[in-house]
Amino acid sequence: MTEAILVRAQAGDGEAFRELIDPYRRELQAHCYRILGSAEDAEDVLQEALLAAWRSIGRFDGQSLRAWMYRIATNRCLNYLRGESRRPQPADLPDQGAGRTGSGEPWWLQPYPDDLGDLTPGPEARYDARESIALSFVAGLQHLPPQQRAVLVLRDVLGFPAAEAAGILGTTQTAVNSALIRARAGLRPDSDPHDVPIPKSPAEVAVVDRFVSAFERFDLDELVALLTDDARLTMPPEPAEHLGPRAIAGFLVGFHMGQDIRLLPTRANGQPALALYLPDPSAPIWRASGLIVLTLRGNQIRALTRFGNLGLLARFGFPRTLPRG
Repeated sequence: MTEAILVRAQAGDGEAFRELIDPYRRELQAHCYRILGSAEDAEDVLQEALLAAWRSIGRFDGQSLRAWMYRIATNRCLNYLRGESRRPQPADLPDQGAGRTGSGEPWWLQPYPDDLGDLTPGPEARYDARESIALSFVAGLQHLPPQQRAVLVLRDVLGFPAAEAAGILGTTQTAVNSALIRARAGLRPDSDPHDVPIPKSPAEVAVVDRFVSAFERFDLDELVALLTDDARLTMPPEPAEHLGPRAIAGFLVGFHMGQDIRLLPTRANGQPALALYLPDPSAPIWRASGLIVLTLRGNQIRALTRFGNLGLLARFGFPRTLPRG
């Protein structure tokens, strides 16, 4: 940030303001996503935060633009979470308590496109960029009270010192440290990150290719072999859950048997994902059916999370239909 650009922005120059803010936009959106668990909500709240920053740039003291932006974005997220009426549970979902599905996941959980920018956590961070955007980590955050959630992300994901995190949240360092202890105790890691293959590595590609081949051929035995003994399939916002290799493979094969399915690779939350297309019975096209995010352990799959919100596919660059040749 140069003094000249800041002066122009504070004088009402919109282009100068964008020049100041653009380097932080992607990491701020990921920050909002971690706290809110929904890519759509994160985008909406980030736009509110940017508007608030534009309106108050004249009062910025010039010390740390990044910390100032995180303060605005974090508090907008917390305000959003306080307004529970802004996130009403869909009427067709059974009430599972605290907004969770039958699987214990928040119904609003959404995948995040695998494009986080060059986020370098501070030296006090406990999670690297890949761990901190994993779908299970984001889902786990949603079980924490909002203030604890924000503190853990600021301290353990972004690596802000306790004093700076306190300034962002407008509270005391003692309160931040207390909330962090409770948040760490409440956040239970879903897996050992060291068991996960390196993203886009031959090992990861091999597992995904085996799954695609087995699924498209409806090979029940191969699907069972690919799944860990404790594998689970969830479908937010639906409350349904399938546990164990036989139950999951049986559901996938039984539900889709006889259909000429098509699976296209992508990435979500730093993990391999697949866009699922099903044939249209009345036209020579495939229609988008959803997105499946795969969580790997070694050379197997330990979790499948299927999202049926077709609007999400547009965020990943997929059309609603594909021609069948």
